Amino acid sequence: MKMKAFLFATSLLFMCDTDAQSSVTLTGMLDGGVSYVSNEGGSHVVKFDDGIAVPNLLRFLGKEDLGGGTRAVFDLTSQFELGTGTFMPDCSLFTRNAFVGLDDDHLGRLTLGNQYDFMIDSLFFGLNDGAIYAQGVYDFRNGPFGKLALPNNPTGAFDWDGIGGSRPIQSSVKYTSPSFGGLSAGAMYGFGGVAGSFGSNSGVSVGLNYIHGAFGANAAYTQVKTDVSGAQVNVRNWGAGAHYTFGPVTANALYTAVRNEMNGASVWQTELGGMWSMAPEWVLSGAYMYMKGNQVVDNNHAHQITGTLKYFLSKRTSVYVAAVYQRTNQGANAQINDVMVASSGPSQFIGRVGLQTRF
Repeated sequence: MKMKAFLFATSLLFMCDTDAQSSVTLTGMLDGGVSYVSNEGGSHVVKFDDGIAVPNLLRFLGKEDLGGGTRAVFDLTSQFELGTGTFMPDCSLFTRNAFVGLDDDHLGRLTLGNQYDFMIDSLFFGLNDGAIYAQGVYDFRNGPFGKLALPNNPTGAFDWDGIGGSRPIQSSVKYTSPSFGGLSAGAMYGFGGVAGSFGSNSGVSVGLNYIHGAFGANAAYTQVKTDVSGAQVNVRNWGAGAHYTFGPVTANALYTAVRNEMNGASVWQTELGGMWSMAPEWVLSGAYMYMKGNQVVDNNHAHQITGTLKYFLSKRTSVYVAAVYQRTNQGANAQINDVMVASSGPSQFIGRVGLQTRF
């Protein structure tokens, strides 16, 4: 089964709570198209691919006004493959978000359940990742870093910084403060639930956010422990990013890193991107990233360029063309995110035509 576990800023912007005092909302997004991959295991391929520019989501949102600026809230979000109608992963419902909580205008937000950490909340939903503006899941981090050996990962390095949402933290408690002069913070802890070992299979994440007018900056740290064959694999992610909007143009910058404490493998990346609203119906976006690993991953590095031209048929529906190119050092095999089989050489290209909508 494909692994396209990711959420987009559009899901935050387009799928937010309604303004009613108490409500339950059914909403979602769909994306389908045709992609050409220049080299997948030594051969080119043309294929139907879905959930690329935005994820295919079915989402139930609810809130109840409790008075005094306090609301009870819940979020149940499922992701599925448009080509087969199968929920993912493992045909399970509500694997992307499943939480309940309280949201107060003065005290902040407290939620409990299966939910995303602050690498996503602060850096991605903070509008600092080029994947928001460019080509979605293809623009998340992967590359020639299979020796990262991240647990429960189909390539060892799929979405290695976690910003794509491939690793929500289960059984977690999460708090986000209200904004004070544009500054807010958050923290969460995921309970492993292992008898006699409080820290086993646990997770911790923190985030710091600042926004002032057209400028925003964010930072985040996440540590997750995973039990693999009786051993605890400890994976750490951290990063910082910023964005600025001037007129019809939004520019972003992002730095993220990962370290697998079990084998000492680590990778970092830096990215610059932007979006230009050329006209009400036309949007041009792009991103460039450079990724670099340490000696455990053979000191491999990769450059990646992504571009997308989108035409809005309506406020909810758009068509687009996109291109992604990755180039690695000699001796390494390029692997754009969501391509499960690496290139047989140091380069890989994807061209795509797609359609997306929301409801």
